Formats: sequence, C-alpha cells, structure tokens
Amino acid sequence: MAADPDEGGVGVERPAAFHVMAKPVGPRCNLRCAYCFYRDTERLYPPGTDCQMREEVLERFVRQYLRAQRVPAAHFAWQGGEPTLRGLAFYGRVVELQRRHCPPGMRVHNLLQTNGVLLDDEWGAFLAEHDFLVGLSLDGPAALHDCYRRDPAGEPSFGRVMRGWEAMQRRGVATNILCAVTRANARRPLDVYRFLRGHGADHIQFIPIVVSRAGGPAGDFAVTAEDYGEFLCAVFDEWVARDVGRVFVQAFDVALEAWLGMEPSLCVHAATCGNALALEHDGDLYSCDHYVAPPYRLGNICETPLLRLVSRPRQRQFGRDKRRTLPRECRECAVRFACHGGCPRNRLLGADAGVPGRDALCAGHRRFFTHIDPVMRDMAAALRGGRPRAEAVPARPPAGRNDPCPCGSGRKYKRCCGSST
Repeated sequence: MAADPDEGGVGVERPAAFHVMAKPVGPRCNLRCAYCFYRDTERLYPPGTDCQMREEVLERFVRQYLRAQRVPAAHFAWQGGEPTLRGLAFYGRVVELQRRHCPPGMRVHNLLQTNGVLLDDEWGAFLAEHDFLVGLSLDGPAALHDCYRRDPAGEPSFGRVMRGWEAMQRRGVATNILCAVTRANARRPLDVYRFLRGHGADHIQFIPIVVSRAGGPAGDFAVTAEDYGEFLCAVFDEWVARDVGRVFVQAFDVALEAWLGMEPSLCVHAATCGNALALEHDGDLYSCDHYVAPPYRLGNICETPLLRLVSRPRQRQFGRDKRRTLPRECRECAVRFACHGGCPRNRLLGADAGVPGRDALCAGHRRFFTHIDPVMRDMAAALRGGRPRAEAVPARPPAGRNDPCPCGSGRKYKRCCGSST
C-alpha cells in the first residue's frame, strides 16, 4: 500500500505529540503593542501581502495535525498577530474540517489567543457552542495595560478588551488571562493580581517581557530579572493566603509538577524543547514561535508533510540543544530541576547583557523557585498522600466582620472574603 502523503514516513524520530501555534493572519494585528516581538516577522513577506490563510493550507494543516498526534486529544492553538481578524466564518470552517478528519476516539480542543478587541456576543455564542478556550491578553488595570497596549492610532485598548471579556463571561466561554509582566506593572504585583482576580479571572498566565526587536537591545518595556522574581513571589504569597484551589496560575502549577518529580509541561522550564512550533498563514513551519526567521524555517506543509518537518533531525537537535548548551552555573544550580535554564531565546538576550549562556531572567527564576520551595514541598507531600494541596497551606488567621480582610484588599472582612458567610 502506498504511504499516505500526509504521514511523516518511516525511520524518523517522531514525537508522540507536538504543539503548533497556527497563524491565520500571520503577524497582522489591529493593535501596536510596544513589546510585540512578532510584528517583525512582517519583513518575511512582500509589502501588501494580505496574510490570509488559504483553504488549501487550512485543510492540510487540520488533516496532517490530527493524523500526526499519538495522544487521546489534539489541541489546536489559533494565534497571531490577531487571529480574530480572519473572521468567524474561518473558524466555522475550522470546526467542519476537524470533524471531517478527526480519527475515531480522539478529542479535539481549540484555543483562540486574542487581544480581545473584536470579541462581542456573536463571537461569544460561537466560541461557547464549539467549546473554544479563549486566551485573553490583559496586563492589569487600565493605566498599566494601556501603557504598552495601544492601537495604531495610539488610542488605548483597555476599554475594548474589557468589553470583550465581559462578552465571554456572559456567554460562559472559558477564558484564560495572559498578563505580560513589564517594566510598567512589575512593581505592582498585587494591584495586577487583585484586579484580575476581582474581575473573575480563575486561570492566569504571567508572561515576562524580555524581548529585543530587530537584533537591537531590549526596549524600556522589558522587565528586569529581579523585578520579575519579586513579582512572582508577591503574587504567590497572596495566592497561598487565599486562592489555592480557586485561582490557577500557570507558573505555580508548572512549578508543582517539578516538585512532584514530573517533567514541567511548559517548554520554558522543560529540560528540552522542540515540540512547540509555529505555522505561518502560507504553510511555512518554523522551529518555535520565538524563532520565526529563515534559519529556523523547516519547510512548507503543502510541500512536505507536517510530521516529517517536525521530525527532521535539525528540529530534534534544536530541542536537545536546550539541555546540551546549559552553562556550568545552570547545571550546578539547586533549582535546575524546576528551571532547566529557562527559554533558549532568553539565553541569547542574556548573552547580550553580558551573561552568555544564562537566561536573562536567571536571577528572577532563582529567587522565585527558592522562595516557593517550602510550600511546594508541603503541597507535593499532600498530593502524594492523596490529599488536596490546599490542605498543605496554613489556615488564614480568623478575622472579625469589621476587621481588615486578611487577603490584603484593604476592605473590611465582611465586604470581602467574609461576604458569603
């Protein structure tokens, strides 16, 4: 029998599962965030390119991606740029193709990563009906969010993003908040965390901004390693005091995996990488979302099957190089089991800052992982003993109804955490 043209062939080192960030409109976006690193990929295309993913590319991607997975569930991630610019009809077609090509017994999940500006009730109805998870970018209260997240005319985006989030909440769409940690908000961790929590965020990812653009130095939006570490420590202490089991923070969940002896599920802190790739609108596949550049182009899925590109020796080596190039300081570090040297992209930035081979956020990672060690040990022991991790957290001190709330909100207990008692 002839080999399926969408299969990767035999004799390749294929991963059991891999993740692709698909770009339906490439780098096109309706905002001009100061710290956006992806906008620079526009230089890969001739001026005037519309960057619309064609039907042929979409169907090949859906079919090949589903056939390549060797796990019970396939996770599609639609990102940008700004993926909502492709319109609802495109995602209706996505769902149709997934149903047509999904192997028996496999589950399909969709993530739409968006700035939220175009989200409304129509989007909410569709996303709820088809069980999309929405990743919404929001950097905290208005003054902090709008510091770097403005539109091409320089107008703030906060109000539009909040309206989009409210539309998702009305429709019951599961929403994760992606909060960039920048120079503007890094020294106000509790203001940021309490704002997000107070508006209903129960899943939060904190993304440190350390990028440089066009080979130049990091902009004035970049967070320092020290401030990033202190930011995470402050939020962790607040979370431990009142939110364990109610709010899920990716950095804390990934850390707990390490303390349980598991491989961290987030590529930034895994020992190796190479299984999180980026697909451009034209079918070009790149090694990583942070490496969309000609040296890291693996090929095009309309010419070579996706699995074969993912399994190419140089991509497998790209992933192993994360461990192979660890400097001695990292190899001997007490928190290596949780950190694994951070993101290779940030190691390049660290070299720019005079610390070759080390993540530019090294000091922050070390501060955070050292700080959380006692609690993580207790949580891991609780889970190993079959108990919920919240049991490992000391009980909050009792508060009278008119006393300041122990959570630190500044409100009276009866108006805050005691309002339901």
